[in-house]
Amino acid sequence: QVQLVESGGGLVHPGGSLVLSCVVSGGPLELYTIGWFRQAPGKEREGVSCVSSSTGRRYYSASVKDRFTITKDIANNTLILKMNSLKPEDTAVYSCATVRVSSSCLEVRFADIWGQGTQVTVSS
Repeated sequence: QVQLVESGGGLVHPGGSLVLSCVVSGGPLELYTIGWFRQAPGKEREGVSCVSSSTGRRYYSASVKDRFTITKDIANNTLILKMNSLKPEDTAVYSCATVRVSSSCLEVRFADIWGQGTQVTVSS
């Protein structure tokens, strides 16, 4: 059974940076389409970024494009999300999840196995 464990969240000032990690156990990362999702207080969960297992293509939501970078660290079986130029509206619980449909990997309804999440707070 695949398990996902996130880390790296915390409190950061607007304009700052954070790096989130998602360690995958129980299976090789390169076989999975996998992504990051977030849920802010009072809002629905949304897809942030994902990477297809079949094409290697990376997808980003419009709100984070050009600020966030997703990477598969195959050697360490870890999914990385580098977040730059953080804004207060990026505040949310961030979770990684495997996704069943590679071409629609930002859609929450196709997410399969979830990690427990890590809190990111952007505030001055």
